[in-house]
Amino acid sequence: MILKTIRGYTPQYGAHCYFSENAVVVGEVIMGRDCSVWFNAVVRGDVNTITIGDRVNIQDGAVVHATYKTAPTKIGSDVSIGHNAIVHGCTIEDKVLVGMGSIIMDHCVVGTGSIIAAGSVLTQNTIVPPGTIYGGVPAKFIKAVDAELKSGQIERIAKNYITYASWFKE
Repeated sequence: MILKTIRGYTPQYGAHCYFSENAVVVGEVIMGRDCSVWFNAVVRGDVNTITIGDRVNIQDGAVVHATYKTAPTKIGSDVSIGHNAIVHGCTIEDKVLVGMGSIIMDHCVVGTGSIIAAGSVLTQNTIVPPGTIYGGVPAKFIKAVDAELKSGQIERIAKNYITYASWFKE
């Protein structure tokens, strides 16, 4: 892992985190327990704060960044950020699945228990209500998250990534 101090800020992270060999985490990043940052993923807290809860997985090729002085990034707990997603200057609440290749722009808020469909673009200032699925370009409301999606996708993927990370720690 590349762990780098920028502008006097060194990333902080909790117990039992996993970082692949080429994950990059720099600057003002505060990350909770049991998180994972996978191959070629970048968490770049050089221009503003990035706060990440517990049990968050940032999958291969994803980028988490912020905007200087105006848009920090806040990610809750039990969040999965899919492969090649971009999370930028926004708030993602707890138990959210961000689909592969999605883009979430500045000042968006993704409510608890939501799913952002793969390949979606949340344009600046989009508010995703809790428990909803948004998809498309630009992303729009698709439907409410039902119990099967909640347990079968959001919760399952978050738990699986804790297991996957344990394989790499052996």
